[in-house]
Amino acid sequence: MALFSADKKDMPGQPARAQEANVSVRAGDVHTLLGKGSEFEGKLSFEGQVRIDGKYSGHISTKDTLVIGEGAKVNAEILAGTVVINGSVEGNIRATVLVELHPPARVKGSIETPALSIDKGVIFEGTCKMEGSANGAAKAPPPLSAATASR
Repeated sequence: MALFSADKKDMPGQPARAQEANVSVRAGDVHTLLGKGSEFEGKLSFEGQVRIDGKYSGHISTKDTLVIGEGAKVNAEILAGTVVINGSVEGNIRATVLVELHPPARVKGSIETPALSIDKGVIFEGTCKMEGSANGAAKAPPPLSAATASR
């Protein structure tokens, strides 16, 4: 079982994996990798960026970035700063900064985040709550029917 290991395909002189092009790159490198073909169950807490390409079940907690690679299958409650998903996730996601969903991502569960990006081709079944948007909603103009009724 390759629990936390780098992929030999990422060595210099070798072509980069195609799925890497779909993942947004944030400041800093991937500190930990749950590689393709690996399975892990439990509670994962970390600092820095972690990438999951295998199967994971349990709880994930970080203030930093979690990347779920294409082909990954995650069944977890996720609390993170930023979550970037290319694989399959079943469970609730709470992000304090951003959630990005890129094809062929499949997400089933609720998402709470101040910023959400869903690309064409993603499947999302669940609910979404945009934290921090309540102030913006209060400043929105009244519906057209209410404005014309007061005349």
